[in-house]
Amino acid sequence: MTFEEYVGSRGPALVRLARLLTGDPHRADDLVQEVFGQAFVRWRAISAMERPEVYLRRMLVNANASWWRKRANHERPAPDADLAWHHAGGTDIGVAVAETDAMWRLLRDLPRQQRSVLVLRYYEDLDDATIAEILGCSPSTVRSHAARAMDALRLALQHTPAE
Repeated sequence: MTFEEYVGSRGPALVRLARLLTGDPHRADDLVQEVFGQAFVRWRAISAMERPEVYLRRMLVNANASWWRKRANHERPAPDADLAWHHAGGTDIGVAVAETDAMWRLLRDLPRQQRSVLVLRYYEDLDDATIAEILGCSPSTVRSHAARAMDALRLALQHTPAE
């Protein structure tokens, strides 16, 4: 597959992943563009890999982590309506948007690794071994991050005032 074909077919999925990882659609677009710029130079080697998608996801996760390490990049993004998860039919759209916004705020407040694990597991539907490969850790570390993240979300939901 040529680089152009890959970008055309998988680019939107990587942008969605970046938006969930960053919480900011503009920074997500920048990260994906940066990753594709790096991948273009090495496309022959990347496309020869058994699973280039895993490699590019890892590049994206690492680019996001590198962005946060830079001293000047510690602002918190504002919530964005583009990140709303799909609303279930038959539900009041206002309630669905409010619930989505509340969940996104909780997810956004998780530590970067925990947020990455949840996004890769529940949004990208990846198994622990693939997530571990993307994040450069062991599958047991992935499970630990997921368990801690879920515990943090449960605790935060318990302390969220009912409306």
